[in-house]
Amino acid sequence: MLDEALTLLAAAGGTALVQAAGTDMWTGMRQAVADWFGRGDERRQRVELERLDRTAEELEAARTSEAERVRIRQEAAWQARIEDLLESLDDIERARAAEELRALLPRPVSGEGVSAGRGGLAVGGNTDIHADGRSVAAGVINGEVRIGSPSEPDPSQG
Repeated sequence: MLDEALTLLAAAGGTALVQAAGTDMWTGMRQAVADWFGRGDERRQRVELERLDRTAEELEAARTSEAERVRIRQEAAWQARIEDLLESLDDIERARAAEELRALLPRPVSGEGVSAGRGGLAVGGNTDIHADGRSVAAGVINGEVRIGSPSEPDPSQG
C-alpha cells in the first residue's frame, strides 16, 4: 500500500496525462510516460504507447454528454496503473520512480497556483472583462441577470 504522498502523486499523474491528451503537450507527455512505465524495456514502452493512444482516442471520441465521465474514468485508470507500478518497486526504486514522475508533471507557470471550483473562473495572469452600453460582461454569473433602467433612488439615499 502506498503512502498518501505517493497516492496523491499517482492521482496528479493520471490527471496530468488525461489533461495533456489532445493538446500541444501530448506528444512529449505520451513518450515520457511510456518511457517511465517501460523502465528501459522497449516492448513495455510500445505497449504503453498503444495504451496511451487508446486513451487519447477515447477522450477524442467522447461525445459532449459523456466527455466528463470518460475523462474521470481515464484519470482513475491511469492513477491505478501508476499506483500499481509504484507498488511493484522496492523502496529505492520507488523513490527514484516517484522523482521521475514528479519531473514529468507540468509545473504551474508562476509560484502561485490558480484554481476554481465547479462553475468558477480561475485566471493565472491578467484579464479584462468589460461591458459597453446596455450589456453584461462577467467571468462567471451565478443567478439571474436583468438589464433595464435602474429605479430612481429614494431622495433620502442621496
